Amino acid sequence: MVLRRAVAECPKKVAGLVDLVNLPTALREFAGCRSQMSHLSFFLRVWSHIKEHNLQDPTNKNIVNCDEKLKTVLLGRSQVQLFELPMIVKLHFPKVPRS
Repeated sequence: MVLRRAVAECPKKVAGLVDLVNLPTALREFAGCRSQMSHLSFFLRVWSHIKEHNLQDPTNKNIVNCDEKLKTVLLGRSQVQLFELPMIVKLHFPKVPRS
């Protein structure tokens, strides 16, 4: 429902999230060997990894304690604030000028 509203309000911004991008090797290994993935689907893969492996700090849920696999994606940091996750993931998806 939120995605539908976002598409209606700002379709260009959502289109940038859903465009397929060729992933670098480190991200491909994290994502499970898919060569192309959208920004949004990769972020969801990172979030599901955090939830599956219970990587949120039990005392402060706004902090993610990174395991070795997640460190490869999150620039080698051992802890990341939740609000930083989208920004760090976005660094792996450079903006491509539309022709």
